[in-house]
Amino acid sequence: MIAFVSGTVAALAPDAAVVEVGGVGMAVQCTPNTLSALRVGRPARLHTSLVVREDSLTLYGFADDDERQVFGLLQTASGVGPRLAQAMLAVHSPDALRRAVATGDEKALTAVPGIGKKGAQKLLLELKDRLGAPVGVPAVGAPAGQGWRDQLHAALIGLGYATREADEAVAAVAPQAEAAAGTPQVGPLLKAALQTLNRAR
Repeated sequence: MIAFVSGTVAALAPDAAVVEVGGVGMAVQCTPNTLSALRVGRPARLHTSLVVREDSLTLYGFADDDERQVFGLLQTASGVGPRLAQAMLAVHSPDALRRAVATGDEKALTAVPGIGKKGAQKLLLELKDRLGAPVGVPAVGAPAGQGWRDQLHAALIGLGYATREADEAVAAVAPQAEAAAGTPQVGPLLKAALQTLNRAR
């Protein structure tokens, strides 16, 4: 399986990007949101999922690994193929989909082209125990104010830091977050975390 592609963006289309990897142009199907962050001639790294059919090999690309994992989980529901899964991610973020499934929000799912009322009801039943809780929301019973840890960790991973580095940076700024009045703001914490990582390198 091709877990990710990394290289220079050679071309962009409304639904795909071509990334040059070792002299080979890889066509990657992407959501508009993912494509909006890419620029021709600039380097890019896309998490990918290879879908194999009898008559085709299609590479789907995502901004982060969470999107890629949700793409796979959506297809475990009957009637959901890669195109519909990608359409769902084009309309909603992974967390918005988790929230919709967790709260039984039919309206959110019918906003996706190709999903009607009955289809939405069926998806809500099938996906209920598969997608998990929204990442940005603390789990039930978690101490209040822990959401910033998940958000900060996800932001650092998104910037390309290893899980271990992200863990250490979150731990390093924890005293600053706990000293803050009210809910800690992720922006200043991210800046402080990046400073600690730069010093460590």
